[in-house]
Amino acid sequence: MSRWCSLLYFAAGLSLIAAGCNHIQPLDTKPLDAAGVGYASIKKLEALKITSEEVPEISKMRSAGFSDEACVSIVEIYHQRGQPFAAGEALAGLVKASVGENTILELARMDQLGIGAGEFQVMRLAGLSDAIILETAKHEAAGTPSLSGLSLGKLKNSGLRESTLLELEQRGVPDSATDQILAMRRHRATDKEILRKFTGT
Repeated sequence: MSRWCSLLYFAAGLSLIAAGCNHIQPLDTKPLDAAGVGYASIKKLEALKITSEEVPEISKMRSAGFSDEACVSIVEIYHQRGQPFAAGEALAGLVKASVGENTILELARMDQLGIGAGEFQVMRLAGLSDAIILETAKHEAAGTPSLSGLSLGKLKNSGLRESTLLELEQRGVPDSATDQILAMRRHRATDKEILRKFTGT
């Protein structure tokens, strides 16, 4: 074997060793501890093979007030889909807007913590209930018609009851009906009359 080949093999061997060393570097979980994640939960997260990129995302949701148990559950949901958890910022926004923990977990199961999470946060801040948020998310996930968060906020401000808004959303009333519903409200139409007219898709 030539000296040149020997040098090549030696260099390749060093590269493999270096790669191996990088691969086995322990995960730094100190940010999780600083965010308030308990030892037992950190161990559960390690068992889920969380990555260094996921650590700050988990820290964000825990710092916002998401419980240890829910943090583990949501990472499990993402990993079951073969996705890394990268929605820490969106989830923290929902927590700060007082969206319930169970509602957020359900949104995660529906894969609705992406771009649409900002709309759900605004809906909650506008006083719309978790039940309406979930119903809106179901339609978003299924790609079926429904009233948008903005339209629901307008209808709420027009005086429609919570139960009426939820019923309209459950029926899949399209967003294009918003102006007509508002016009009816201006003409003193009752919730019952509106529900009678708009039966959904």
